[in-house]
Amino acid sequence: MTSTGHRLSAIAEAVGGRLLQGDGHTLVTHLAIDSRKAMPREGVLFIALQGERHDGHRYIPDLVDAGVRSFLIRSGAPTEGLEGCHVIAVPDTLDALQRLAAWHRGHIHAPVIGITGSNGKTIVKEWLAQLLQQEEHIARSPGSWNSQVGVPLSVWAMNARHTLGIFEAGISRPGEMEHLRPIIHPTIGLITNIGPAHAENFRDDREKALEKLKLFSDAQALVYCRDHGTVHKAIFGSGLDKDLILRDWSREEFAYVQVTREERGPTGCRITALHDHLEFTFELPFTDHASVENALHCVTLLLHLGRTPEHIAESMRTLAPVAMRLEMVEGAKGSLLINDAYSNDEASLRIALDHLMANGRDRRRVVVLSDIEQSGEPPEALYQRIAHAIAHAQVDRVLTVGPHLAAHAKLLHGNVRTYPDTEALLQGVDTEELAGAAVLVKGARRFALERAVERWQAQVHGTVLEVELEAVRHNLNHYRALLRPGTRVMPMVKAFGYGSGAVELARLFAYERVDMLGVAYADEGIALRQAGIAVPILVMNPEPVPFDLLHRFDLEAEVYDERSLLQAIAFHQQRADGPPVHLKIDTGMHRLGFLVDELPRLLELLKEAPFLRVGSIFSHLAASEDPAHDAFTREQIARFIQAADRIDAVLGYRPLRHIANSGGISRFPEAHFDMVRPGIGLHGVGVDAAETRLLRPAATLRTVIAQLKQIPAGESVSYGLHGRSTHDRRVAVLPVGYADGLFRTAGHGKGKAFVHDAPAPYVGTICMDMCMVDVTDISCSEGDPVVLFGGPHPVSDYAHDLDTIPYEALTAVGQRVKRVFVHGD
Repeated sequence: MTSTGHRLSAIAEAVGGRLLQGDGHTLVTHLAIDSRKAMPREGVLFIALQGERHDGHRYIPDLVDAGVRSFLIRSGAPTEGLEGCHVIAVPDTLDALQRLAAWHRGHIHAPVIGITGSNGKTIVKEWLAQLLQQEEHIARSPGSWNSQVGVPLSVWAMNARHTLGIFEAGISRPGEMEHLRPIIHPTIGLITNIGPAHAENFRDDREKALEKLKLFSDAQALVYCRDHGTVHKAIFGSGLDKDLILRDWSREEFAYVQVTREERGPTGCRITALHDHLEFTFELPFTDHASVENALHCVTLLLHLGRTPEHIAESMRTLAPVAMRLEMVEGAKGSLLINDAYSNDEASLRIALDHLMANGRDRRRVVVLSDIEQSGEPPEALYQRIAHAIAHAQVDRVLTVGPHLAAHAKLLHGNVRTYPDTEALLQGVDTEELAGAAVLVKGARRFALERAVERWQAQVHGTVLEVELEAVRHNLNHYRALLRPGTRVMPMVKAFGYGSGAVELARLFAYERVDMLGVAYADEGIALRQAGIAVPILVMNPEPVPFDLLHRFDLEAEVYDERSLLQAIAFHQQRADGPPVHLKIDTGMHRLGFLVDELPRLLELLKEAPFLRVGSIFSHLAASEDPAHDAFTREQIARFIQAADRIDAVLGYRPLRHIANSGGISRFPEAHFDMVRPGIGLHGVGVDAAETRLLRPAATLRTVIAQLKQIPAGESVSYGLHGRSTHDRRVAVLPVGYADGLFRTAGHGKGKAFVHDAPAPYVGTICMDMCMVDVTDISCSEGDPVVLFGGPHPVSDYAHDLDTIPYEALTAVGQRVKRVFVHGD
């Protein structure tokens, strides 16, 4: 993140560090913590953060090679290779980052709004920015940057040009808010609500509320909903009511803003409220309870800022939905579209460019960018920085939309085309020129660049499998945190990535620097190589495939019996540069692998082929997730160790060892060995309910209501004249069937979909392309979204209803179902 800058000597003093070497007059304008992301060479300070799962010090040599010259490191960390660099040493680099941001905040005199709560923080922040952007030059948290790291990076980006800051703060355990309070140092506070998130780390909701309210101990005013009893009592219990101006709103009693009437229609909600003894009315383009609550927070804060009810009513009518995540969809002609077409500012553009780099590293990169509006600064300086950011992202082509970018197109290097508006863009760009490219579409709301995404995406039907890549990243880090330092990780991406899209998951895992990828068959590995994936790939269930084909695509083969071993030996006699092989031992699964009594022949053949390189020895646990079979699992581990020791003795060296799948990682630390192979756990399914709560569901299967029908009592629904009822019903027809992976066993009320989070049982027989659900008691319309599984409705529950397991439920989702990949913030 970028600010106007501070000298290194001042930074060292502010964070309580020591300038070990270099020039203290060096100006720092940009902070970086992730070596994978684009950053300028000049003015950047890399802060080497350490955690349970990472150590930024490991990547300093790569950054030096890339031209970075200023570093903040842990005291005692090695400085070899840092000759000619500027280095500050501190006891704790995270603490230094937070102290630096708090010190920087002390140089800012504009008012700051601080937002906390369990839900709605990002929505409220983004809506406040929408409502105030015409009048204020706003600095705000990009996306959901509300963590111990995200908050200081967000505040660092605020500078003297800004007239207002809006920052959100999230915590997960007691004591964390004390670190964030001096960084945000809010003038006005807003707490949304208290919900169940992170409940495991607090005694009760009261303790959680009191911890969150610590953010506002030095504020001047506080906005909140009086009807949230826990919040209201915590405010008065903490004594904040004596120190702050309270700006409350309520549906139930007298308040600063008192809601007297809510009228919901098909497309919006009309709200009547009392403020200062005067009644006023405004309309929202939303009807759901959460959006109305978030909007009322905004209305209350705007009234506190002195905005008139008339001004507020006019502004609220145009509130736009907040795109919480970057969406990736398959484009026409093999392109990948990254859709961020609903907002455009410098901070969110940099985040979007990071995603483009991560997911388009093996493709041509194209950026479609609209003018940045209401930035509050000279366009020349703004677009100069934008040009640098695009250059650092190694973008091959830029397509601009709007007059301001057209006027400054000379600042953008390389292949640039300008268009006055979105219509001209659609007329001027053919999908053929985007073939195979990764295309970031980033634009301010008024340009409606979502039209370009709709035009350029591959045409599919309305059922989609939405895969949240941030959830997969979270789950990967969960398993990494259970490992000893140095233990390698090989995520499994077989079976189309457990139905979620192998190529996209492989790109994510490559970006996260995993050590290997596991696939079932050679064609899966070949597809990854053809997509540009360079990570080592192990083919674990090889069909009779020629070894020269595997070698041509740099795939490493499993060897599991005498026949496959002899083929490997024959190939490696001719090709000394062939990839290593991996020996599979059958320790009790009785699928592929050498049985224990086959080891003598295996050892004999290995002795005769000293030229054969063995990359690893591995096996497969049959029941690692089931405590009832722990004795058998431990017996498998013991057999594996004995077999691997015998193989090591013959080879004269020690190949890698691996046996632990997701369940083995969680429940058997002694089975981690040199590498682990997480699979279903990466998709949010743990070994038990406790672990599943620590994971995040990655996949959501969605569809829409195609038609609503009133079915009289006694009438049947679907094939076979089944699904009769004794009462009148309303039935929704959904465009998803068993050809899409919805099992026929879900029919006749055994399974259920969710319409507006309400369960809707399947009626009658599941058809090939469609199914019907009962929505008699659910308020819904044609076109409304429907969830089959995902989010609060886990795939494990869905699988249970269908008498199957999550593995089968995920991998059964048909290829014609569009995969949409989203990035949480």
